[in-house]
Amino acid sequence: MSALQSLENSLNDVFVKKAPALPANGKKALVEYLPWINLLFGVLAIYTAYVLWHWAHLVNGLVNFANSLSAAYGGTPVVANRLTVTVWLSMGVMAAQGLIYLAAFSGLRARKKSGWNLLFYGLLLNVVYGVVVLFSSYGSAGNLVAAVVESAIGFYLLFQVRSSYGKAPAAAPKA
Repeated sequence: MSALQSLENSLNDVFVKKAPALPANGKKALVEYLPWINLLFGVLAIYTAYVLWHWAHLVNGLVNFANSLSAAYGGTPVVANRLTVTVWLSMGVMAAQGLIYLAAFSGLRARKKSGWNLLFYGLLLNVVYGVVVLFSSYGSAGNLVAAVVESAIGFYLLFQVRSSYGKAPAAAPKA
């Protein structure tokens, strides 16, 4: 059994067997609208990654200007470069999460387990994003806590509708 399958089984125990169940109407509505909600979150995640990239470059340009102005007057650099490895990693994780959410759309709409799996991986990436931001100069423990809480809510909703997503249909036998 793979590590992800083991994690999925453990989370199933927590969010399905031990947690209160959603009402049947709620599950039905969630399964119906989940592909569209997921599509919206995917677009927002990619847009957010782009905005972070844009602002990081803008701030970096201002830092370079301040440093060159300081050097022109015989001073030392004002601030260091703000485009650190963790900033690049956080933007990359955010973009990857958005792409996974977009890729899950068709599978969720067809109610395939593969779409459900992609959404599961996207929620795991959300926790990774919280850890990456924790170690950046922009983040704090609050970012990690928020990412874990967001993912826990997402896992609860996702595992409540897990039974609605079956295996991909088998190929038809050749005649």
